[in-house]
Amino acid sequence: MYIKRKLQMKLASARRSYLLLGPRQTGKSTLIRFLAPELEINLSDEETYVAFLRDPGLLKQRIRNAKTVFIDEIQRIPSLLNTVQYLLDRENSPKFMLTGSSARKLKRGQANLLPGRIFTYEIGPLSYSELGDHFDLHFALQKGLLPGIYLEEDRETWTKLLRSYAITYLKEEIQAEALTRNLEGFSRFFDVACSHSGDFVDFTKFASLASIERMSAKRYFDILIDTLAVHAIEPFAKSQRVRLVQHPRFYLYDVGVLNGALNNFETSNDRIGKLFEHLVIQLIRSEMQGRDEEIRFSVYRTQTGSEVDLIVERKRAMYAIEIKATTKINSRDLRGLRNFASYYGKAHTPLVIYLGDHPAKIDEVEILPLPMALALLTSE
Repeated sequence: MYIKRKLQMKLASARRSYLLLGPRQTGKSTLIRFLAPELEINLSDEETYVAFLRDPGLLKQRIRNAKTVFIDEIQRIPSLLNTVQYLLDRENSPKFMLTGSSARKLKRGQANLLPGRIFTYEIGPLSYSELGDHFDLHFALQKGLLPGIYLEEDRETWTKLLRSYAITYLKEEIQAEALTRNLEGFSRFFDVACSHSGDFVDFTKFASLASIERMSAKRYFDILIDTLAVHAIEPFAKSQRVRLVQHPRFYLYDVGVLNGALNNFETSNDRIGKLFEHLVIQLIRSEMQGRDEEIRFSVYRTQTGSEVDLIVERKRAMYAIEIKATTKINSRDLRGLRNFASYYGKAHTPLVIYLGDHPAKIDEVEILPLPMALALLTSE
């Protein structure tokens, strides 16, 4: 079964060459192949990789009269982008459709992407609107929303795939690309990061738990960001009046990958809160990536403990959002939203997303089930 991605129409109609970035297993290659490029160069194939590594000029020979050229995993040979740019500057150049899973390799390789010549898009796990009637909250909290895993019905198969994800990531993204020399230290840090996903960044604590230096912890965290394995949510704002916690909060990019790394696929009472929070944030990000729309996430937390899970700024609208894995909401659950309203002092929409089935309202705050909240946040 193929789930049509929201980016598909935009990429199909794109008149310029583009780079599609996304974490492993998000369906980048499947999406591009569905667009039927005339020539495919798959750099994840070792024989192809070695051939192009030895002879960068091979790209000119391979293209011939192809009008659309798909280069998969371009970050493996960033210098190829220089040849791509050279070809783009010539008359009647083909349209290049590039994919990559590591912005870090492209940066380190001094990738030559001239503004306006190659557009960049991002793709994440499946979104709620892409799945439609196929969306199942319980399964999403267990499996996550990577296309090949979410659609796999056999539990033994999808759990094994998710358990092996971390090993594959370490082997193919970190070791193969030589992103760090200390793979053992990075592996320990990766385990620590997964166990603290959803927390505020604390490099001193993470370094201690992983038995590495603090500077190494900072460097390894940057690798996780650049390989798109995690994303950080920055503090809402600095203030002269209220001291806010100035450390970002971070999340692994997919709930299923998180469960696989922790080897725990249960949505038990002690886990459901964090899992639901991860999933809500993941779904909003995936929806906006699918639309190629800019959106700003931030987190509000004062040093006295007042907190709002997520501040979303989209177009001209701002939402202050509490995410509650419960079917009952009361006035006490709105304390963080009230504190933020007092601090911010400007028009915004306070919102609670919860596990209930029906919308409600408390003190003028909308209490919405996940589908209705996503519809509100992503409406045109």
